[in-house]
Amino acid sequence: MARTRLTPERESELYAAVLDLLREVGYDALTMDAVAARTRSSKATLYRQWGSKPKLVVTALRHNKPVSLGEVDTGSLRGDFHAVLSRTDDCQMEKDAALMRGLTHAVHDNPDLLQALRELLVEPEMTGLEKLLSRALDRGELRPDNPALQYVPHMLIGAFTARQLIEDRAVDHAFLTDYVDSVILPALGV
Repeated sequence: MARTRLTPERESELYAAVLDLLREVGYDALTMDAVAARTRSSKATLYRQWGSKPKLVVTALRHNKPVSLGEVDTGSLRGDFHAVLSRTDDCQMEKDAALMRGLTHAVHDNPDLLQALRELLVEPEMTGLEKLLSRALDRGELRPDNPALQYVPHMLIGAFTARQLIEDRAVDHAFLTDYVDSVILPALGV
């Protein structure tokens, strides 16, 4: 990404507009022209700053995240998971889940979007989750030979996708907290 000359406030405003447009029209119909018009920017500025639509969209999603998993350290794995969950309200979770469902569908036809999602969102989250789990291993909360360790990302992503599919209900704080306590922590022996 190019060196930014935007103020943090302007950057936040731009990212919010991108996410609003994404919710309104979906990824495929989102254009850099529409983003430029909505944000009172030039298309050239958007391309110079972010390089592509996938990178702009994913950077906006990343900016929207309240906290990185790796930054949370309460002293216990249960506390860490609960602290992460407490930083997003139910309304924001529902909006984020809907955005991710739309993007998950869009990646099938957009390899550049898939690459941007992996590079800018998935890999940093995986690194943060590895830090969180590594601290729990160092504290002796987890056994390094626990076979469930490698599936924690799958379990977390599954919680977000399965509830809508199975129950036709949005993911909320109560559901995720119960899921962590009932599924993830027991699988990890905590």
